[in-house]
Amino acid sequence: MILQYHESDIADALVNLSQEQRLKLYHILGKENVSEIFTYLDNVADYVEELDQENVADIIELMDSDDAIDVLEELDEEDRKEIESLMEPESIEDIKLIDQFEDEEIGSKMTTNFILISKTNTVKTAMKKVIREAAVNDNVSTIYVEDEYHHFFGALDLRDLIIARENDDLVSLMKQNYPYFYANEEVTDCVNRLKDYALDSYPILNAKNEIIGVVTSDDVIEVLDEEMGDDYAKLGGLTEEESLKESIFSSVKKRLPWLVALLFLGLLVSSLISGFEAVVAALPVIVFFQSLILDMAGNTGTQSLAVTIRMLSDKEIKRRDLLKLCFKEIRVGFLNGLILSILAFIFVFCFLFITKQSVGGDVYNHLEALKAAGIVGLSLLLAMTICSLIGSAIPIFFMKIKIDPAVASGPFITTLNDIIAIVLYYGLAYLMFLAF
Repeated sequence: MILQYHESDIADALVNLSQEQRLKLYHILGKENVSEIFTYLDNVADYVEELDQENVADIIELMDSDDAIDVLEELDEEDRKEIESLMEPESIEDIKLIDQFEDEEIGSKMTTNFILISKTNTVKTAMKKVIREAAVNDNVSTIYVEDEYHHFFGALDLRDLIIARENDDLVSLMKQNYPYFYANEEVTDCVNRLKDYALDSYPILNAKNEIIGVVTSDDVIEVLDEEMGDDYAKLGGLTEEESLKESIFSSVKKRLPWLVALLFLGLLVSSLISGFEAVVAALPVIVFFQSLILDMAGNTGTQSLAVTIRMLSDKEIKRRDLLKLCFKEIRVGFLNGLILSILAFIFVFCFLFITKQSVGGDVYNHLEALKAAGIVGLSLLLAMTICSLIGSAIPIFFMKIKIDPAVASGPFITTLNDIIAIVLYYGLAYLMFLAF
């Protein structure tokens, strides 16, 4: 009755059981079912500690090699070595094969759970091999084919093999131009192709064009999730994504580099304001509306940044499309700025008129109130237009110099936009009130 539920549901239920109940459940279900359930656990190390190491070794052996690595990586170094010493040499070889690749390489995401046949097989012999290997390899929907030199040749749908006649030519049933990846390719370079084809699995080749593993649809989802998390982290001003389980020191280490950079940019903003000390002293009312200009400039730049990074995720985007994007963002920023600057002009003038707040002297003056409202409105228009351009141009520039565009993070763009807004706002105030 328990096995009528999906392994993920059973994994979710384990947290509600006592250790004694879990151990009884493991015994009832058997090692093969437990190995499937363990692949869905987030904190699998806590559950592994409840079992003796021989049982753990047997359970890990039954997992796909990529899932086995995920479990082993959560264990202490000493426990991992002890468990690996109890595992079969074949399982250890598969783990070492995947473990040799860096986390940024697609080979680190593959599994060795796949079926491979030769193109010299007949339909009958191919079907026999699939039936024989299906007992140990459950990724059977796509069957991969190699030539007589063990080079990857193509792929075959199980459905096509099942309905084929015995005398059909096996080569005519397969797709020879089947998409593949080399194990040392960067994950970021593979993401778009993974999304474009939307297949159940993809072959992973070594430098000799031999198939050494496959990336399944589950692995693709994990890859896309990691890429999105990484981009989201960079947009938030982190060097990489954080997890709940990592130490405070690790979190500080990831956040500190950008914060240090932003500190110096913030000091630059403050020094720019201090450079307009004469304006602040003569026109203190101008300071009231500073946050309005800074916030709107930052928000506009961040919007353009988000749109641009989304566009840049498409590796097929052309240079002329990037120019179109920049031009579009300038126009969008200008029109938004025009509307908001008119509203801001009306609001500021009404505020000064109602409160009878003086601008440049001791007494309220209609002309000076109009000039102050004009400064706010014009600064808002210029800041939103320029910051829209900055928000789209910066990630494009980063991409051109081979740096991840997501590094042009929200905090970085916001601080840069603050600098532009300060110069525009206080510069216009100086020109309109003090210079003339």
